[in-house]
Amino acid sequence: MKKAHAVIEILEGAPLLHSHLPPRSKDSHKGNYGHVLVLGGNHGMGGAARMAGEAAARTGAGLVSLVVQSIYIGAITAVRPELMCHTVSSQKELQPLLDKASVLVIGAGLGQDQWASILFDGAMQTTLPMIVDADALHFLAEKDVKRKNWILTPHPGEAAKLLKCHTSDIQADRPAAVSALAKQYGGVAVLKGWRTLVQPEGGKAKVCTVGNPGMATGGMGDVLGGIIGGLLAQGVPLADAANLGVWIHATAGDNVAQRQGERGMLATDLMSEITFLINGFTNAHIHL
Repeated sequence: MKKAHAVIEILEGAPLLHSHLPPRSKDSHKGNYGHVLVLGGNHGMGGAARMAGEAAARTGAGLVSLVVQSIYIGAITAVRPELMCHTVSSQKELQPLLDKASVLVIGAGLGQDQWASILFDGAMQTTLPMIVDADALHFLAEKDVKRKNWILTPHPGEAAKLLKCHTSDIQADRPAAVSALAKQYGGVAVLKGWRTLVQPEGGKAKVCTVGNPGMATGGMGDVLGGIIGGLLAQGVPLADAANLGVWIHATAGDNVAQRQGERGMLATDLMSEITFLINGFTNAHIHL
C-alpha cells in the first residue's frame, strides 16, 4: 500500500440527510422506497440477517426480504413480521428473489460453506447495487472483481484479507488501506473501526468522528449494512449512502450511550435511534 497523503475531510451527516431525504409525498407508496434483499443467516447466525433487515426497514426501505436458512424463518417472522423470509438451495431458486430486489445486502451471517457460495455467486451475477460485508468479503478476496456500484464494509481483519496483507499493516496506515481497497475493488470502501473511513474510488476520503467503544459488540456491522442498504433503496447515491449510513450508525450508538452508557450496549439498541435520526431528530436520546 502506498502511504496516503491526502487531507481527509470530516464526515458531516446532517446535510446529506436533509438533501437526499426530503419529506415524503403524501401519495407515496412502498414501491417508491425500494426493495432490499438481505442474503445471509446461515446456521448459528440467523440473527445477523434479521438485524440487517430490520435496520434497512427502520431506515425507510419500502420492502425488505431475507434469504436465510429455513430453521430461522419462524423465529424471525414471529418477532419482525414485516420482514419477508425465504430459503433457497440453488441459484435457480434464488433468481426470482433477485429479480424483485432493487438493492442487495450480502454477508450478514452468511458463513463460508456451499450454501453461502451459492448466494454469493448468485449475487455476483446481478447488476444490482449492493453492500458487501462479513463473510461475503471472504469470497470476494478469492476473486478478481471490480465494480462501480457496490459498497464494501470490512473491519481491519477483513480488509487485510482483501489486500493480502496483515491486520497490523491496515491499522498502521488506515487512510492508505481504505484508498487501496477503493482502487482495487471499485465502488466505495468503508473501513470500519474507531474513526471509520469512507473512500469512494477516485473521490475524497471522509472520516467519521462520532461513535463510541460501546459499539464494539457483535451485530453492529450487520446493522450498518442494513442502514446503508435502506438508504440506497431510497435513491441516495452510492458514496452519500455510505457516508450517511456510517454517520447515522455512529450517532445512533452515541445516543444509546448517552441514555444508558456504553458497556452492555447491544446492536438492536440502535434500532429506535435509527428511526429518530432518519427523520431528522438528532437528539433522539431524549425519549419521553
